[in-house]
Amino acid sequence: MTAADTKQHGSVKLMIMQFAAGGCAGFVEVSIMHPLDLIKTRFQIQGGPEDPHRYTSIVDCFRRMYKSEGPLSFYKGILPPLLAETPKRAVKFFTFERYKTLFAYGDYLAQPLVLTAAGLFAGMTEALVINPFEVVKVRLQAERSAFKKQPSTFHLAREIVAKDGFGLKGLNKGLTSTLGRHGVFNMVYFSFYHNIKAIVPEVKDPRYDLPRRFVIGLGAGVLASCINIPWDVAKSRIQGPQPVPGQIKYRTCFQTMKLVYREEGYFALYKGLLPKVLRLGPGGAIMLLVYEMAFDWMKMNL
Repeated sequence: MTAADTKQHGSVKLMIMQFAAGGCAGFVEVSIMHPLDLIKTRFQIQGGPEDPHRYTSIVDCFRRMYKSEGPLSFYKGILPPLLAETPKRAVKFFTFERYKTLFAYGDYLAQPLVLTAAGLFAGMTEALVINPFEVVKVRLQAERSAFKKQPSTFHLAREIVAKDGFGLKGLNKGLTSTLGRHGVFNMVYFSFYHNIKAIVPEVKDPRYDLPRRFVIGLGAGVLASCINIPWDVAKSRIQGPQPVPGQIKYRTCFQTMKLVYREEGYFALYKGLLPKVLRLGPGGAIMLLVYEMAFDWMKMNL
């Protein structure tokens, strides 16, 4: 084997390990944090004070769901993210590394800008992969019947395709808001984590360095969640059930933001922020740690 062949083999192996480590990170994160994602969606799709099904707090939402829909209701819509999270996070971390290499080429951009641009483009790439799964997930999470009575993931997906197809009215509904949500989140998330991690001194003992990385990852997840949530609210409104059946009220990303702001006020664009932060704060830290630990293990053992 020539030196060029060896180098190419090493590059392919590295990319496979990055992809696999990202998939592990996604599977672990969604398995732990899904109930809070469901609560976030319920808050985002509910209307104003006149909504008869309105939840008053996270505790109220948990209590009423448990009482009327059963304990398994907290895992409604988990199959689409489980099916999607492994390839989704694999794409997220893999493309981040690829974009980072691309934008660093030639040293035209400073490292913080490289990380920011790589995060933005990785997020938008991730959005293209995940949007059909998000459409099905939001529809399932919005369903208020008991868990056993809700339609299956595959039945609902077939129903959406049969009625509206694969386009922007069907399985790719709300694509623009999903691009915004993931692009903005990952731009902040990766940039904050890697830039701050480079500034905060590393602890030599890996056992004591773990809390340092977890806290930085937590901060990255919280900050990114606070900045991108208006796109998240718009996405949930577009992909979720419309207020009046048969009438499309929420059509496009910025039209939805403008409408929500005009009818419900500025803070309505931040509906579901607390469960989102509770989910993606620690969830974001878990993802980064699992990715780094899985990648390091693969480098040592494969």
